[in-house]
Amino acid sequence: MRRRTLLAALGLLLLLPSSFPPRTDAPILPDPLPAAQPLTVLRGTIVRNATLESVLGEALGPQGLYHLVQTARPLYDLARLTVGQPFHLTLGPDGLLTTFSYGIDELRTLTVKRSGDGLEAEILTRTYEVRVERAAGVITSSLFGAVTDAGEEDQLALDLAAIFEWDVDFNTELQKGDSFRLALEKLYLDGRFSRYGRILAAELLRGPRLLRAVRFEGPRGAEYYSPEGVPLRKTFLRSPLKFSRISSGFSRARFHPILHEKRPHLGVDYAAPVGTPVRSAADGVVVLAGWWGGYGKTVRIRHGRGLETVYGHLSRINVRRGQRVEQGTLVGAVGTTGLSTGPHLDYRTIRNGVFVNPLTIQPPPPDPVPSVLRAAFEDERDRSLALLEALSSTAGETAAAPRETALISDLP
Repeated sequence: MRRRTLLAALGLLLLLPSSFPPRTDAPILPDPLPAAQPLTVLRGTIVRNATLESVLGEALGPQGLYHLVQTARPLYDLARLTVGQPFHLTLGPDGLLTTFSYGIDELRTLTVKRSGDGLEAEILTRTYEVRVERAAGVITSSLFGAVTDAGEEDQLALDLAAIFEWDVDFNTELQKGDSFRLALEKLYLDGRFSRYGRILAAELLRGPRLLRAVRFEGPRGAEYYSPEGVPLRKTFLRSPLKFSRISSGFSRARFHPILHEKRPHLGVDYAAPVGTPVRSAADGVVVLAGWWGGYGKTVRIRHGRGLETVYGHLSRINVRRGQRVEQGTLVGAVGTTGLSTGPHLDYRTIRNGVFVNPLTIQPPPPDPVPSVLRAAFEDERDRSLALLEALSSTAGETAAAPRETALISDLP
């Protein structure tokens, strides 16, 4: 009996909470941590007609929105939001702003962060990685097609055409088999191509003739010159439209499609979609901006030295009578007003009161590089052309057949 009682007592001790020191080999578990409170994250891109209040007002409230705008204002006005730009907002467990970022542009980002009881703002700036590269192509259908076939973007075709636009009418004068090659800067961000930089040297092969251009900081800033130092910029553009086609040429006896009789057509018709920008061919003063009989909405510009230009059948007019315009100024847009069977620009040139063919007009020659800048120009020219040749050699370009090199100013 006594033995049975002793065993029962020992069993009870094993079931009761131990008052003895814990075993040294038993694990000690920490107290559980309180559950982390989640952050609120809002991100997206700015849409059309968006304001900061419409984007963030519900998340921040009027007071939070006010503090954000005031903190950012010395660096950037958040009232100026750009469509398509990204933003990112983080709110803490207390509902207050923790971080905010807005992409001002490709290189600059506005950031606002909580610092103690307040906010602080800064603009983070990235820089492009600039690489000098080569681009080359052969015309099969158009300049845009050649640029695309070369693996480049449309903007490069526009940049190339802008260099030679005083000497080449890209609407009519390019032929299949013509070619181009360029030494240019390409700008990269995070190792990815972002956009084109400066074209340092350019070549355009038209049949047997080779047009060459180099970039140089001349008396009027950065311009393109022939290797002989003649500016490519002339007093007159070859065409008031960047890209279109000629639907009707200069003629003393053309059959009129509306009047059904032979009449002189003392201009050049460029077929293009309604709204295509029309540029002034040269510096001058607007002497007519309005309706002009069968020409419909028309702009007429006096350029000096007895020269005038006329832009007819416009859909809209962007200048006024008496306004002084520079070469390349937007004067209107292609339309089909007046006696017109379809959208086109009727472009005419007048010399001393007489209509002359716009495609054959010879503007006054430009002044070459001043003698005081001649040595600097030749150094820059040699570097640019050597760069173009070096890039061509690196790319493994095969030697081309002999080509005739002509002065830009001498080309038709």
